[in-house]
Amino acid sequence: MLRMPSILKTKPLLGIISTVLLILSLYGAPAWADNLEQLRASGAIGESYSGYVVARNPGAQAEANAINAQRRAIYQEKAAAQGVSVDQVGKVYAAEIFKKIPADTWIQNNNGQWVQK
Repeated sequence: MLRMPSILKTKPLLGIISTVLLILSLYGAPAWADNLEQLRASGAIGESYSGYVVARNPGAQAEANAINAQRRAIYQEKAAAQGVSVDQVGKVYAAEIFKKIPADTWIQNNNGQWVQK
């Protein structure tokens, strides 16, 4: 049986590792990632401060729902592991997403207004 090195069992390091894994899962190689980038570039969807995408074009609603379902599953797992709400996790990751999205991506602020990064 493989054992985890004791250094990897510390809470701060586990938090960092799980954060890195979550970010990689959000920006990894799933097929929807390419579609997400295309939808962002076209302005059909935008990012919200909740950590979810919003369909700016009604034709992109199905894609937004699929992306959000995947994000919700990740956020729920992280929330359960950290003992916080799913909403809190979404907001933390929204900040990370905003840092990494390309310029001109549409962002919906807390007031519901759309602005471009």
